[in-house]
Amino acid sequence: MKIYRSALLRFADDGQAVYDSDALLAVAPDERGVQRVVAAGSWQSLAAQYIDREGVQVIHLPGRLLAPGFVDLHIHYPQTDVIGAPAAGLLPWLENYTFPHESRFHDREYADSVADFFMDELQRNGVTTALAFATSHPTSVDAIMTAAQKRNMRMIAGKVMQDRNSPDGVRDETEQSLIDTETLIQRWHGVDRLGYAITPRFAPTSTDAQLRGAGELAAKYSDVWIQSHVAENLDEIAWVKQLFPQARSYLAVYEDFGLMRERAVYAHSIWLDETDRQLMRSTRSAAAVSPTSNLFLASGFFDYLKADEAQMLYGLASDVGGGMSFSPFRTMQAAYVVGRESHTKQGQSLSPQNLWWQHTAGAARALGLTGVVGNLQPGCEADFVVINPACTPLMERKTGQARDLDELLFAMIILGDDRLIEQTIVSQAK
Repeated sequence: MKIYRSALLRFADDGQAVYDSDALLAVAPDERGVQRVVAAGSWQSLAAQYIDREGVQVIHLPGRLLAPGFVDLHIHYPQTDVIGAPAAGLLPWLENYTFPHESRFHDREYADSVADFFMDELQRNGVTTALAFATSHPTSVDAIMTAAQKRNMRMIAGKVMQDRNSPDGVRDETEQSLIDTETLIQRWHGVDRLGYAITPRFAPTSTDAQLRGAGELAAKYSDVWIQSHVAENLDEIAWVKQLFPQARSYLAVYEDFGLMRERAVYAHSIWLDETDRQLMRSTRSAAAVSPTSNLFLASGFFDYLKADEAQMLYGLASDVGGGMSFSPFRTMQAAYVVGRESHTKQGQSLSPQNLWWQHTAGAARALGLTGVVGNLQPGCEADFVVINPACTPLMERKTGQARDLDELLFAMIILGDDRLIEQTIVSQAK
């Protein structure tokens, strides 16, 4: 058993932050060898129960903050090298950068090289769980799953399905895409800490037959995830209306094909109406809020107030490479700006605790993984980060003046980046 002594942040079941300035975090392997949280709370109340046990290793981390590993609810690992590419909007960005780059992932050696860099970059930024798009090539899934398995990281990923309106090199064939998807589910889903996500790229790049087949696979394998994009920008919505004239809305296309249920995550979800939001709630599908990407591509602003009124599930996502950073701090900072925007919707100031929750326990809830990842309550897998609030002179000056938890967290959200992450600790299976 390892005992960490440091400041500690975790979340109660209702999403409220729980903070101890002098805390104990006890971690030990379960019967399968997976490290889990045994105890978390104030040092004064827990130390006597744990520190004198045989074989206990006590690790003191003064001046540091232990927090749950971040959960990235939507990210494209093949777009690692597309991040920062200039474009006039979403569709030109796909045509000029994303599709040409993704066409290279038929080469397993190349896919492995990107996957390894991507996984290292996630962990360097404190991300310990991710829901990721691969490409339309099965080799791209094998690469990311192998890289995650090697690091014992919880990764959910899937082969992109896109059998129309896509260029040569990334377009797949309808029936083969379904065969490949089922093969990959059987190969990877539930292996170690890996999960599979059925992944239509977005409705315009899939035929009815492909979407229908995806829905049938989702019904057959009810514990796999589903991921796609919805209602990201107005041009895209107009395109969907032309392609699916019978559907009530863009979101309803997925419902019509059996692709909305628990463990279904739809990136962006900006331009939804009230009926859409109620559909999200009733199916327990979730929105992956991607604020840096939405700002970069001028897509629009996620409406937090209406999402909360509808009691929708949602969490934060980087959406690299449309997103501008792997860093959860950059994502939380952008989410605060998006929440404040009041020209197209009613603005609000999201609390620092809520922003942090959206990228940890809230995102885990959206994935159906409450009590597994995204938190440091007893029983959770021991994925956490060691944060140094004094990692830069400005950060040290600002966090040193914090009078309460909100001021401490907000200073890190607004001023922070990867330098805050001193260490990322992923649950180790022995």
